[in-house]
Amino acid sequence: MAVQNSINTNPGVFVALRTLNSVNRNLDISQNRVSTGLKVSGALDDASNFSIAQGIRGELKAIGAVTQGLNTAKGIGKVAIAGTTAVSDLLTNVRSKLTELSNEGITTSQRAILEEDLNQLVSQAANFIDNAVFNGVNLLDTAGNSPDINTLSNLTGGSLTLSNADLRTQVLSLAGASFANASAAQAVLSTQYAALESVVNTALGTLGAEVRALELQTSFLEQISDATEEGLGNVVDADLARESARLTSLQVQQQLSIQTLGIANQRPQSLLGLFR
Repeated sequence: MAVQNSINTNPGVFVALRTLNSVNRNLDISQNRVSTGLKVSGALDDASNFSIAQGIRGELKAIGAVTQGLNTAKGIGKVAIAGTTAVSDLLTNVRSKLTELSNEGITTSQRAILEEDLNQLVSQAANFIDNAVFNGVNLLDTAGNSPDINTLSNLTGGSLTLSNADLRTQVLSLAGASFANASAAQAVLSTQYAALESVVNTALGTLGAEVRALELQTSFLEQISDATEEGLGNVVDADLARESARLTSLQVQQQLSIQTLGIANQRPQSLLGLFR
């Protein structure tokens, strides 16, 4: 192929310029990967993988929202358990006072002292229930219109439930009971107290199992989130060791391409010697 000697057209420059532009484009890509840590940072890098990555990111955010809801529900449940446990701890003392009040041998003044002591215990139980509030929800006071709490547990619409327990009604029933004599105290022990004890024990068992289910689901979602995030990394993360080596190689190529372009640009000047 004949070489054209022209000052208007320099094929060597075109080749060198195309090579330099190609190296610069690759260098920009490599530098972007090193600076962001991503091999796919936008649709221009890889449209299909970027679309997949965006879908995975949306799924991760949804899992995070579900996990947050479960954590809130756990807070409600744990506070309810704490309140129920506190009431349960008081019941031993309540039963002791009721048993003493069932004794016909105590005096009127002794009965008054025991009744006052019992009323203080029942009032404290009511305070425990009043304070068992988390995020505005009190599962131990259905009179306050706190229904069962249904919490989203996964991305397919499943849910877990926290059941309410009407401790307040039973405590108020005990507080309004009469302890005028031994027979009345014995009746309270076998009715109002027994009902309160049953509700408390049921609440402890139910809430304990439900909060444990919430914790297990939260732990499972954390594992799912970690695995999903790892999968996202496989799609978009750059291999920085490989990119570092590539960046060094491209920088050398860039310098050589610039030198080659400089040489190609000098060719037309050699034609000036023909006119001297």
